[in-house]
Amino acid sequence: MATVARLACRAQMGLSAPLVQVEVTLASGLPVFYIVGLPATVVKESRERVRAALLSCGFEYPAGRIIVNLAPAEIPKEGGRFELPMALGILVASGQLAPQPAAPLCELYGELSLDGELKPVRGILLAAAHARGDGHELIVPSANLKEALIVAAGHVRAAGHLKEVCDHWAGRASLPPGRASFRPPAPARGSTPDLTEVRGQLQAKRALLIAAAGSHSLLMIGPPGSGKSMLAQRLPGLLPSLTHSEALECAGIASVSTAGFNPGAFGERPFRSPHHTASAIALVGGGAQARPGEISLAHHGVLFLDELPEFDRRVLEALREPLEAGIVTVSRAAMQAEYPAAFQLIAAMNPCPCGHQGDPGANCRCTPAQVRNYRARISGPLLDRLDMHVEVPRLTAGDFNEGLRGEASAVLAERVARVRALQLQRQGRCNARLTDAQVDRWCAPDAGARALLDQAMQRLRLSARARQRILKLARTIADLDGRPDITVPHVGEAVMLRCMDREPATSSCP
Repeated sequence: MATVARLACRAQMGLSAPLVQVEVTLASGLPVFYIVGLPATVVKESRERVRAALLSCGFEYPAGRIIVNLAPAEIPKEGGRFELPMALGILVASGQLAPQPAAPLCELYGELSLDGELKPVRGILLAAAHARGDGHELIVPSANLKEALIVAAGHVRAAGHLKEVCDHWAGRASLPPGRASFRPPAPARGSTPDLTEVRGQLQAKRALLIAAAGSHSLLMIGPPGSGKSMLAQRLPGLLPSLTHSEALECAGIASVSTAGFNPGAFGERPFRSPHHTASAIALVGGGAQARPGEISLAHHGVLFLDELPEFDRRVLEALREPLEAGIVTVSRAAMQAEYPAAFQLIAAMNPCPCGHQGDPGANCRCTPAQVRNYRARISGPLLDRLDMHVEVPRLTAGDFNEGLRGEASAVLAERVARVRALQLQRQGRCNARLTDAQVDRWCAPDAGARALLDQAMQRLRLSARARQRILKLARTIADLDGRPDITVPHVGEAVMLRCMDREPATSSCP
C-alpha cells in the first residue's frame, strides 16, 4: 500500500467553513475509486472528472483501488471544491509528485473540467478568511482570485489549469502570490437613484429620512403609481457606507448563497426585493443543504417587500422573530446553521384589493368585507413590529412642479451620517436596535411628551411593543432636530407616523 497523501480544503457549511482533510491512499486490487466521508452526489461524480483531467494532462492514472477519505466524516461534503486536492492527492500517493512540506499548510480549491481547467467554486471568500486566520496559504482558480484577495491578500495564489498547480507543487514554475487587495470600481456618476426623482410625497420622504437615520422599518400604503417602489429603491442612497467589517459580513453571506458573491458589489449596501410568490425557505433560508435566505442576504441593507398582503401568510409570519432578534437559525435533523439578519424592512401595499380606496380621483368598488379581508392578511403581531406605517397618496398635477422635488439624496445622506454617528457614540447602536432597558435610558420623554404618549396609548389602544417603538422613533426625530431631550412635537410626529394604529373613525389612512 502506498503512503497516504493528505491535503486540505474547507467544507462549505453555513458560515463556519470547517477544515477538511482530503486523504488519498492507493491499494492493489480491482480498479475502483471510492470517496467516503458523507459526500453529496456531486462529490461522488468528481471521480470521473478527476480521472479524465489527470489523463488529459499526461499523468498516469493508477491501477488498482483508490480511496479518498474526506475527514471529519460527520460533516456533509458538497460541491466541486474537493476535486483539485483529490487530483493532487492521487499524484502524490502514486509518487508522480513529491509530498507537501510540513509547513506552511496549503489549502487547495477548484473544480476540474475534463481537460484539467480549474473552474470557480462557491464560498472562497469565507475559506480565504478562515485560512488567513490560521496562517494557511491558498491555491484557488483564477476566476476566484478577486474574491479571495478581499480578505487574504498575500496568502493566495491563483491557477487556471491543473498543470500550473502541479508545476508549482514540483517547484518548476511558482505561482505568484496575490499582493494587492481588490478594489471594486466606483459607481458611475448619476447611476445611483436620487430622491429628487420622486415627485411630491413630502411626508413619505420625511418618513424615509427617519427610517434611514434610525434604521427603522417602514410600511407605505397607497394606490398604484404613487411612488412607493421608487421611494424604497432610494433608501440605500441615504444610508452611510458600510464599514469594512460589515462589508465582509455581507460578502461572506453572499459567498455561500446560491447566486454566489460578486466582487464588483463589495462594499455596497444590499437591496433585496423578492417576488411575492417567494416561499418561506426562500425568504428565511434553509433547504436540503441550508442556504441563507433573502433576509440574511439583506443583512446590513434593505429588504423591500412590495405588495405585502400578496405574500403567503406563513411567509410573513416567519419575519417576526428575525425582525427583533437580528439573526435566523435554520435547524435540520443533521445540522444547524445560524445566519445574521440585521436587515431594514421596507414594505408597500395598496389600501384595498383594487388599490383605490380613499382616492378621490378613482372609483373604488371594494366592499368593506373585501377591504377587511385584504388587510387581515397582515397579522397584528407583524404590523406591531413595523416602526412606521405612512400614507402615500395619489399624485396630483401640482406635485410635478419643480419646487416640490425636495432635497437631494446626497444632502440627506450627510444628515443621516451625522445622526448615525451620534447614536453610535451615545449608545453603540442605531435607535431601532435598542433593547427595552436602553429605551428606558436613552428614550425617556419629558413630562409633556410622556403625558401625550399615555393619552395616545389609551385612545388608540396601543400595545406595549408599539409604545416602545414610538419612543425609538421619537428619539430618532429628536436626533434629526439636534435635540438631546424628547419633547411633545417628537412624540406627536412619531404617533402620526403609525397610521394603521389609529381607530377607523379617526384614521386618515385609507
